[in-house]
Amino acid sequence: MGGGAWSVLVAGGTGVLGARIVDRLVRAGHDVFATTRRPERTASIEACGATALLMDALVPADVTRAVETSRPDLIIHELTDLAEFDFGGNARLRVEGTANLVAAARAGGVDHMIAQSIAWAYEPGEDLADETVPLARAEDGSPAFGSVESLEEAVLSLGRGVVLRYGMLYGPGTWYSPKGGAYYRRAREGEVVATTAWTSFVHVEDATDATVAALTWPRGVVNIVDDAATHVDEWGPALVAVAGGAVSSISARAEGRAASNARARSLGWKPRHPSWRESWSQYYE
Repeated sequence: MGGGAWSVLVAGGTGVLGARIVDRLVRAGHDVFATTRRPERTASIEACGATALLMDALVPADVTRAVETSRPDLIIHELTDLAEFDFGGNARLRVEGTANLVAAARAGGVDHMIAQSIAWAYEPGEDLADETVPLARAEDGSPAFGSVESLEEAVLSLGRGVVLRYGMLYGPGTWYSPKGGAYYRRAREGEVVATTAWTSFVHVEDATDATVAALTWPRGVVNIVDDAATHVDEWGPALVAVAGGAVSSISARAEGRAASNARARSLGWKPRHPSWRESWSQYYE
Protein backbone atom coordinates (compact mmCIF):
# COMPACT_ATOMS: atom_id res chain seq x y z
CA MET A 1 0.00 0.00 0.00
CA GLY A 2 1.50 3.30 -1.05
CA GLY A 3 0.71 6.90 -0.20
CA GLY A 4 -2.43 8.86 -0.93
CA ALA A 5 -5.89 8.25 0.41
CA TRP A 6 -6.63 4.90 2.03
CA SER A 7 -9.77 3.18 3.14
CA VAL A 8 -9.49 2.83 6.91
CA LEU A 9 -11.80 0.99 9.29
CA VAL A 10 -11.57 2.29 12.86
CA ALA A 11 -13.06 -0.30 15.20
CA GLY A 12 -14.16 1.62 18.28
CA GLY A 13 -14.57 4.98 16.59
CA THR A 14 -16.26 6.93 19.39
CA GLY A 15 -13.93 6.34 22.33
CA VAL A 16 -11.52 8.86 23.77
CA LEU A 17 -8.85 7.85 21.26
CA GLY A 18 -11.01 6.44 18.49
CA ALA A 19 -12.97 9.65 17.95
CA ARG A 20 -9.78 11.71 17.68
CA ILE A 21 -8.21 9.23 15.28
CA VAL A 22 -11.30 9.25 13.06
CA ASP A 23 -11.28 13.04 12.92
CA ARG A 24 -7.57 13.19 12.09
CA LEU A 25 -7.83 10.59 9.35
CA VAL A 26 -10.80 12.34 7.74
CA ARG A 27 -8.91 15.65 7.80
CA ALA A 28 -5.96 13.92 6.15
CA GLY A 29 -8.20 12.89 3.25
CA HIS A 30 -8.65 9.19 3.98
CA ASP A 31 -11.91 7.32 3.39
CA VAL A 32 -12.84 6.47 6.97
CA PHE A 33 -15.36 4.00 8.35
CA ALA A 34 -15.86 3.94 12.12
CA THR A 35 -17.75 1.44 14.24
CA THR A 36 -19.89 1.83 17.32
CA ARG A 37 -22.25 -0.57 19.02
CA ARG A 38 -24.55 2.27 20.10
CA PRO A 39 -26.98 3.73 17.51
CA GLU A 40 -27.06 7.09 19.32
CA ARG A 41 -23.36 7.57 18.61
CA THR A 42 -23.52 7.22 14.83
CA ALA A 43 -24.37 10.91 14.41
CA SER A 44 -21.05 12.03 15.93
CA ILE A 45 -19.18 9.81 13.48
CA GLU A 46 -21.09 11.12 10.47
CA ALA A 47 -20.66 14.72 11.68
CA CYS A 48 -16.90 14.58 11.20
CA GLY A 49 -17.17 13.14 7.69
CA ALA A 50 -16.71 9.42 8.34
CA THR A 51 -19.13 6.58 7.61
CA ALA A 52 -20.70 5.05 10.70
CA LEU A 53 -21.12 1.30 11.01
CA LEU A 54 -23.03 -0.41 13.81
CA MET A 55 -20.94 -3.30 15.10
CA ASP A 56 -20.76 -5.40 18.23
CA ALA A 57 -17.23 -6.77 18.21
CA LEU A 58 -18.36 -9.83 20.19
CA VAL A 59 -20.70 -10.85 17.34
CA PRO A 60 -18.62 -12.39 14.51
CA ALA A 61 -21.26 -11.66 11.85
CA ASP A 62 -21.25 -7.97 12.80
CA VAL A 63 -17.48 -7.77 12.45
CA THR A 64 -17.49 -9.60 9.12
CA ARG A 65 -20.19 -7.25 7.82
CA ALA A 66 -18.19 -4.19 8.86
CA VAL A 67 -15.06 -5.41 7.06
CA GLU A 68 -16.99 -6.43 3.96
CA THR A 69 -18.76 -3.06 3.82
CA SER A 70 -15.69 -0.90 4.34
CA ARG A 71 -13.23 -3.02 2.30
CA PRO A 72 -10.37 -1.38 4.19
CA ASP A 73 -6.72 -1.12 3.32
CA LEU A 74 -6.08 -1.29 7.04
CA ILE A 75 -7.94 -1.63 10.32
CA ILE A 76 -7.29 0.40 13.45
CA HIS A 77 -8.35 -1.48 16.58
CA GLU A 78 -9.37 0.93 19.36
CA LEU A 79 -12.04 -1.27 20.94
CA THR A 80 -12.40 -0.82 24.71
CA ASP A 81 -15.11 -1.29 27.31
CA LEU A 82 -13.95 0.85 30.21
CA ALA A 83 -16.52 3.63 30.49
CA GLU A 84 -18.01 1.95 33.56
CA PHE A 85 -14.71 0.42 34.77
CA ASP A 86 -15.82 -2.97 33.45
CA PHE A 87 -12.37 -4.57 33.44
CA GLY A 88 -13.81 -8.04 32.91
CA GLY A 89 -15.79 -6.86 29.91
CA ASN A 90 -12.74 -5.08 28.55
CA ALA A 91 -10.63 -8.23 28.91
CA ARG A 92 -13.27 -10.22 27.04
CA LEU A 93 -13.28 -7.60 24.30
CA ARG A 94 -9.51 -7.80 24.00
CA VAL A 95 -9.67 -11.56 23.55
CA GLU A 96 -12.89 -12.30 21.68
CA GLY A 97 -13.31 -8.97 19.93
CA THR A 98 -9.74 -9.04 18.65
CA ALA A 99 -10.07 -12.63 17.49
CA ASN A 100 -13.22 -11.72 15.56
CA LEU A 101 -11.57 -8.67 14.04
CA VAL A 102 -8.45 -10.57 12.96
CA ALA A 103 -10.55 -13.41 11.51
CA ALA A 104 -12.66 -10.96 9.52
CA ALA A 105 -9.51 -9.18 8.34
CA ARG A 106 -8.03 -12.44 7.08
CA ALA A 107 -11.27 -13.38 5.33
CA GLY A 108 -11.33 -9.96 3.69
CA GLY A 109 -7.72 -10.10 2.56
CA VAL A 110 -6.57 -7.40 5.01
CA ASP A 111 -3.16 -8.02 6.58
CA HIS A 112 -2.56 -4.53 8.01
CA MET A 113 -3.86 -3.74 11.50
CA ILE A 114 -2.87 -1.24 14.18
CA ALA A 115 -4.08 -2.07 17.68
CA GLN A 116 -4.22 -0.45 21.12
CA SER A 117 -2.31 -2.16 23.92
CA ILE A 118 -0.79 -0.98 27.22
CA ALA A 119 2.72 0.02 28.30
CA TRP A 120 2.41 -0.96 31.98
CA ALA A 121 2.31 -4.74 31.51
CA TYR A 122 6.07 -5.36 31.59
CA GLU A 123 7.79 -7.49 34.20
CA PRO A 124 8.91 -5.35 37.16
CA GLY A 125 12.31 -3.72 36.99
CA GLU A 126 14.10 -0.46 37.67
CA ASP A 127 15.23 0.33 34.13
CA LEU A 128 12.89 1.64 31.45
CA ALA A 129 11.39 -1.26 29.52
CA ASP A 130 11.91 -1.37 25.79
CA GLU A 131 9.78 -3.58 23.59
CA THR A 132 12.06 -6.61 24.05
CA VAL A 133 11.38 -6.86 27.80
CA PRO A 134 8.98 -9.73 28.63
CA LEU A 135 5.51 -9.00 29.92
CA ALA A 136 4.77 -9.69 33.58
CA ARG A 137 4.00 -13.16 34.89
CA ALA A 138 1.98 -14.32 37.88
CA GLU A 139 3.57 -16.49 40.57
CA ASP A 140 2.47 -19.65 38.76
CA GLY A 141 4.09 -18.48 35.52
CA SER A 142 0.86 -17.61 33.77
CA PRO A 143 0.49 -14.20 32.06
CA ALA A 144 -0.35 -11.42 34.50
CA PHE A 145 -2.10 -9.63 31.63
CA GLY A 146 -3.49 -12.58 29.71
CA SER A 147 -6.00 -10.64 27.64
CA VAL A 148 -3.29 -8.20 26.57
CA GLU A 149 -1.01 -11.01 25.43
CA SER A 150 -3.91 -12.61 23.55
CA LEU A 151 -4.66 -9.36 21.75
CA GLU A 152 -1.05 -8.75 20.81
CA GLU A 153 -0.45 -12.30 19.59
CA ALA A 154 -3.53 -12.15 17.36
CA VAL A 155 -2.64 -8.79 15.83
CA LEU A 156 1.00 -9.72 15.27
CA SER A 157 -0.08 -12.86 13.42
CA LEU A 158 -1.00 -10.56 10.53
CA GLY A 159 1.65 -9.65 7.99
CA ARG A 160 1.54 -5.98 9.00
CA GLY A 161 0.30 -6.11 12.54
CA VAL A 162 1.37 -3.11 14.63
CA VAL A 163 0.81 -3.05 18.40
CA LEU A 164 0.94 0.33 20.12
CA ARG A 165 1.57 0.05 23.86
CA TYR A 166 0.13 3.34 25.06
CA GLY A 167 1.11 4.80 28.39
CA MET A 168 -1.53 5.93 30.87
CA LEU A 169 -3.66 8.41 28.97
CA TYR A 170 -4.34 11.85 30.37
CA GLY A 171 -5.99 14.93 28.91
CA PRO A 172 -9.54 15.74 27.77
CA GLY A 173 -11.98 12.84 28.01
CA THR A 174 -9.67 10.61 30.06
CA TRP A 175 -9.91 9.39 33.66
CA TYR A 176 -7.60 12.25 34.60
CA SER A 177 -9.75 15.02 33.13
CA PRO A 178 -11.16 17.68 35.50
CA LYS A 179 -14.37 17.41 33.50
CA GLY A 180 -15.77 14.13 34.78
CA GLY A 181 -12.55 12.10 35.06
CA ALA A 182 -12.96 9.38 37.69
CA TYR A 183 -9.34 9.46 38.87
CA TYR A 184 -9.41 13.25 39.07
CA ARG A 185 -12.56 13.13 41.22
CA ARG A 186 -10.93 10.64 43.58
CA ALA A 187 -7.79 12.77 43.76
CA ARG A 188 -9.92 15.76 44.75
CA GLU A 189 -11.00 13.63 47.72
CA GLY A 190 -7.36 12.85 48.53
CA GLU A 191 -7.20 9.29 47.20
CA VAL A 192 -5.02 7.85 44.43
CA VAL A 193 -5.04 4.15 43.51
CA ALA A 194 -2.57 3.62 40.69
CA THR A 195 -2.78 0.69 38.29
CA THR A 196 0.99 0.30 38.71
CA ALA A 197 3.37 2.23 40.95
CA TRP A 198 5.87 2.90 38.16
CA THR A 199 4.02 4.80 35.47
CA SER A 200 4.55 6.15 31.98
CA PHE A 201 1.99 8.73 30.94
CA VAL A 202 1.06 9.96 27.47
CA HIS A 203 -1.20 12.83 26.49
CA VAL A 204 -4.22 11.71 24.50
CA GLU A 205 -3.26 13.98 21.60
CA ASP A 206 0.24 12.47 21.47
CA ALA A 207 -1.32 9.01 21.40
CA THR A 208 -3.49 10.16 18.50
CA ASP A 209 -0.45 11.52 16.64
CA ALA A 210 1.38 8.23 17.11
CA THR A 211 -1.55 6.16 15.87
CA VAL A 212 -1.86 8.19 12.68
CA ALA A 213 1.91 8.06 12.16
CA ALA A 214 1.80 4.27 12.63
CA LEU A 215 -0.07 3.88 9.35
CA THR A 216 3.35 3.67 7.68
CA TRP A 217 5.27 1.88 10.45
CA PRO A 218 6.58 -1.66 10.03
CA ARG A 219 5.15 -4.71 11.78
CA GLY A 220 5.93 -4.96 15.49
CA VAL A 221 5.41 -3.50 18.94
CA VAL A 222 6.01 0.15 19.83
CA ASN A 223 5.76 1.91 23.20
CA ILE A 224 3.90 5.23 23.03
CA VAL A 225 4.83 7.09 26.22
CA ASP A 226 6.17 10.49 27.23
CA ASP A 227 9.75 11.19 28.31
CA ALA A 228 9.04 11.53 32.03
CA ALA A 229 8.78 8.12 33.68
CA THR A 230 7.54 8.48 37.24
CA HIS A 231 6.39 6.73 40.40
CA VAL A 232 3.04 7.11 42.12
CA ASP A 233 4.85 8.53 45.15
CA GLU A 234 5.62 11.52 42.89
CA TRP A 235 2.65 11.84 40.58
CA GLY A 236 -0.01 10.81 43.10
CA PRO A 237 0.48 13.77 45.45
CA ALA A 238 0.90 16.04 42.41
CA LEU A 239 -2.50 14.97 41.08
CA VAL A 240 -4.14 15.49 44.46
CA ALA A 241 -2.59 18.95 44.68
CA VAL A 242 -3.80 20.11 41.25
CA ALA A 243 -7.25 18.66 41.99
CA GLY A 244 -7.40 20.78 45.13
CA GLY A 245 -7.44 17.94 47.62
CA ALA A 246 -5.38 16.87 50.62
CA VAL A 247 -3.59 13.52 50.46
CA SER A 248 -5.32 10.78 52.44
CA SER A 249 -4.25 7.61 50.63
CA ILE A 250 -1.69 6.83 47.89
CA SER A 251 -1.41 3.22 46.74
CA ALA A 252 -0.84 0.99 43.70
CA ARG A 253 -2.26 -2.37 42.64
CA ALA A 254 1.11 -3.61 41.33
CA GLU A 255 4.71 -2.42 41.12
CA GLY A 256 4.85 -2.32 37.31
CA ARG A 257 7.55 -0.74 35.23
CA ALA A 258 7.94 2.45 33.24
CA ALA A 259 8.57 2.22 29.49
CA SER A 260 11.00 3.68 26.97
CA ASN A 261 9.85 5.58 23.87
CA ALA A 262 13.16 5.21 22.03
CA ARG A 263 11.73 3.01 19.29
CA ALA A 264 8.82 5.36 18.59
CA ARG A 265 11.26 8.25 18.35
CA SER A 266 13.42 6.26 15.92
CA LEU A 267 10.32 5.91 13.73
CA GLY A 268 9.84 9.68 13.67
CA TRP A 269 7.35 10.26 16.50
CA LYS A 270 8.03 12.51 19.45
CA PRO A 271 5.56 13.72 22.06
CA ARG A 272 4.33 17.29 21.87
CA HIS A 273 3.80 16.92 25.62
CA PRO A 274 7.15 15.40 26.64
CA SER A 275 6.52 15.58 30.38
CA TRP A 276 3.33 15.14 32.37
CA ARG A 277 4.88 17.44 34.97
CA GLU A 278 4.85 20.52 32.75
CA SER A 279 1.64 19.51 30.99
CA TRP A 280 -0.29 19.10 34.24
CA SER A 281 0.80 22.53 35.46
CA GLN A 282 -0.76 24.00 32.30
CA TYR A 283 -3.70 21.62 31.89
CA TYR A 284 -4.96 21.93 35.45
CA GLU A 285 -4.36 25.65 35.98
